[in-house]
This record gives sequence, structure tokens and C-alpha cells, in this order.
Amino acid sequence: MTEKCKEPEIRFAGYTDNWKQRKVGELLTERNEQAPMSDEYPLMAFIANEGVAPKGERYDRSSLVSDTESKLYKKTEFGDFIYSSNNLETGSIGLNKFGNATISPVYSIFQPTGIADSDFLGRRLVKKDFINAMVRWRQGVIYGQWRIHELDFMKIEISVPSVEEQRKIGTVLNTLDNLITLQQYKVDKLVIIKKSMLQKMFPNDGSSLPEIRFKNFNDAWEHRKLSEIATMHARIGWQNLRTSEFLDNGDYMLITGTDFQNGAIDYSTCHYVERERYIQDRHIQITNGSILITKDGTLGKVAYVQGLKMPATLNAGVFNVELRDDNAVDGKYLFQFLKAPYLMDYVSKKATGGTIKHLNQNILVDFPVVLPNNEEQSRIGEFFFNLDNLITLHQRKLGKLKNIKRSLLDKMFVSEV
Repeated sequence: MTEKCKEPEIRFAGYTDNWKQRKVGELLTERNEQAPMSDEYPLMAFIANEGVAPKGERYDRSSLVSDTESKLYKKTEFGDFIYSSNNLETGSIGLNKFGNATISPVYSIFQPTGIADSDFLGRRLVKKDFINAMVRWRQGVIYGQWRIHELDFMKIEISVPSVEEQRKIGTVLNTLDNLITLQQYKVDKLVIIKKSMLQKMFPNDGSSLPEIRFKNFNDAWEHRKLSEIATMHARIGWQNLRTSEFLDNGDYMLITGTDFQNGAIDYSTCHYVERERYIQDRHIQITNGSILITKDGTLGKVAYVQGLKMPATLNAGVFNVELRDDNAVDGKYLFQFLKAPYLMDYVSKKATGGTIKHLNQNILVDFPVVLPNNEEQSRIGEFFFNLDNLITLHQRKLGKLKNIKRSLLDKMFVSEV
């Protein structure tokens, strides 16, 4: 076989040999051992893009089969590859990171040969260029149900380095995966903490007292309607903008509901409008500290405007919530209260329309709001904003780690394209 000489963009120091072209059949050998399920080899499932995983209740039908313990399944061990010849585009290859297991005999089991590392191959065999290489062997005519026979799978060629370099690549990517998992755990934990605090720091079920409060605050909270503490304005029908009026740049920003991102505005997705459209209605001229609520599409999403560096207005589909008295109601507090589940629950019951629902202003004005005194409002608002900032910080760290991984997956492997 003619060997193509290639090397990746990024390599570890000390490795200079060209990567060599190998058939999958040189890197993997079939494990065709059968055994009944047991404590040592429990019955597991093959899940696309995950590999070997415990059977969920939906798929575990062992209780319906009387001879499950005597039925023969295929054995697999840690580092094996599970291959399904069906559904190429939805995930036909998976790495066993679980350990000893048995799975359905409909799958093929492969183990690495002496010139292959399972972690390296686990990354390599799911890259897009390898999937594209598999497509030319496909059988079937329905997209998403293309199948590739095992014999054809073993003929596909990929470029690989020495097994030592493979192991180094696999190790660094595993370490990065562990960091991503840890960072995701931190984000998830903070989100759970915030959800719990939103439930406990605001009164529930008509109560005037929350479950958790800051020290030295004891007074009962006041029940008000949203219309008593704020006015709601949106772009009226005859002023609606046509998409042909959306500009890619300009001096006056246009905010729509699609620009809402986790309680804030993603300015990178915003369009712009001419000055005449901006000055049409002062009630929808947006500034830092504005509170916005979507009234069409995904109803009741809330955003707090900060970091805005130019004049901005709204398109149809978004309410601007303006406080009647800044001294009586803290904007950050009201935003957090609106962002809590109460508003979403309220509008989901009240919204009108069939497939596409609409939140009318006469529904929103009656939304019940509970208010402590202004000092306690300020403390609560700052607490949740600080928590939001902490969540955002950890989400950014998570995003950076994922970007690093994506870059390494591109640059540490040789593409076959």
C-alpha cells in the first residue's frame, strides 16, 4: 500500500516522523466473544455519540424476557469500539469508557491493535472528515439511515502517528475533557443555587414573607400589580419596521426578542435603524437599566439592559418596562423578580393565540408583584446580579475550554480531505 506522508499543524516536541496512512483494519481487530449477562459483565446499551452506557428504563426490557440470564450477548471491555453499521450520520461508532459489559449481538466489537491507542482513535473516528470518507461506502437511499458494512468500514484509510504519539494526544484531550466536565459542574451547581434562591428569597403562594431573608429585615412584603409600579410600552402597529429597514451598522441600535440572551442583550446580533425610526417614540428609546419583556414568540423572556453604548430602540414584539418611581422600586430587584418563574408561569396561562401566542398589555398589567422596602430590594437585586456575574464568568471559562478543545481537535490531527 502506498503511504501518504502527512503531519498535523501542532505536535508535541520530539515527534517529527510523518504520519502514516493505515486502514482501520490495521488499527482495530474484532472481538467476537459471547457470554450471558452477569455481575462482572452487566447488560449495557450502545448510545450514539456516547458509547457504552447503562440501559434506561425505556430501553431495558430484560424484565420482559424470562431467559435473560442465559441469553448470550457480546462481551466488551474498556477501550473497545462499538460499531453499528446503521445510521451513519447519527452516530455509528462509540468508545467503551465504562468497562466490562455485555451488549446486543447486533453490534460489532473491535479492540485496538498494538499500533493503535483507543483514546486517540476514539477522537479520530468521529471527526467529520472520517464520516465523509465513510459516506462513499454507504448503502441505502434515505439520509440518516445510510449503513456501511463492517468489511467496508475496515477498508477506510486514515493517517496516524506512532502509538506513543497517539497516547500523548489522547492523554492531553482526556485531561481537557476532565477540565470541561469540572467547569460544567461548577456552572450547573451555580445555576441550581440560583434557582433555589429565587424560590426561597421571594414569597410564594400569596405569602407576604419569603423563606430566606437578609439579616435585620422583618417587615411584611407589599403586594402590588405591575401596572401600579411601572408602565409598559411597545412599538405600535403602524410604526412596525420592515426587514428591508434593518441596517448592518449605524448610530441607532434596534433590539428585538431574538437578541435576548440569558437575561441580557447580545449586541452582536442587533441590527440598526435610521434616526427617524429611533425618534418616533420616546417610550421605546432604550437606555442602560431598561427592563424588557418579549410579547411575541417565546413569551415572557426578560432582559436587563447594561453596557449599551449608543441610542437604541425596540422593534415590535418587545415591551419596555418603565418604573413610575425609581425611588420606590429598585430596577435590578424588579428584573430578578420578573426573571423568576412567576412571570413565565403567569403568561403561559394568560397568553392568547394558537401556534404563535401573543402577550397583550392588558394581561401584563395585572401581573402580581411583591415588594419589600427599597433597601431590601437593593440587597436582593445586587445579590442576584453578583450571582449572575459569577455564573457568566464560569460559563466564559467553560466556553474557552471548549474552544481550546475544538482548536486542538482541528490542529492535532491530520485531515484526510
